[in-house]
Amino acid sequence: MHLAALSLNPRDILDSFGPWATVGLILIIFAETGLLIGFFLPGDSLLFTGGILASQGNLNIAVIAIGCFLAAVIGDQVGYTIGHRAGPPLFRRPDSRVFKQRYVDRTKEFFDKHGPKTILLARFVPVVRTFAPVLAGVGEMNRRTFTTYNIVGGFVWAVGVTVAGYILGSAIGSDIDKYLLPIIAVIVVLSILPPLIEMRRERRRTRAAAAVSAADAEAQAADLREAVTED
Repeated sequence: MHLAALSLNPRDILDSFGPWATVGLILIIFAETGLLIGFFLPGDSLLFTGGILASQGNLNIAVIAIGCFLAAVIGDQVGYTIGHRAGPPLFRRPDSRVFKQRYVDRTKEFFDKHGPKTILLARFVPVVRTFAPVLAGVGEMNRRTFTTYNIVGGFVWAVGVTVAGYILGSAIGSDIDKYLLPIIAVIVVLSILPPLIEMRRERRRTRAAAAVSAADAEAQAADLREAVTED
């Protein structure tokens, strides 16, 4: 692989693999979803760029779509297994200097509440998609539930993004190189929208809950004043 790949430009990365671009793409998708060391890799833009290259005849769309789908699903299963096997023993002692039992409890609560949606949405969120399956394993999320949403999310992400790149590349034709970087920028922006929207909704829910709690406190205080006055 050439040093150009270090730029994390998806086109440079794929070009650096030469005739092994398909294999390189599939391995990167696996590393990003299954190995914690792959959290910095640009999976979304790589899939999209792979689809564009396939539209130009440089790659086989069926091979990369199916290969990346399998790599994404298997990668998440590996991440889940790592979290499931290594996580619980690591967090078992409450007096651990680094990890606390309450971290596991919070993880369990988070995945009990947002589990399926998190596994699906995490596919489109850089970094989060690397750690979500591991946390699901640590939190002991039901494996069948995880696998179901893993397969659905893996298909929508790996196949959907790759085919989208293929369709756009076919529509634009030879001029696609002019629009490649702006398109990738749009993909990056769209990928961070779901967590931002969810964070905003969570803040609203938190404020609403705080307002209700304050109202309850005022009501209780009023009742107490009444009781004291009557006495």
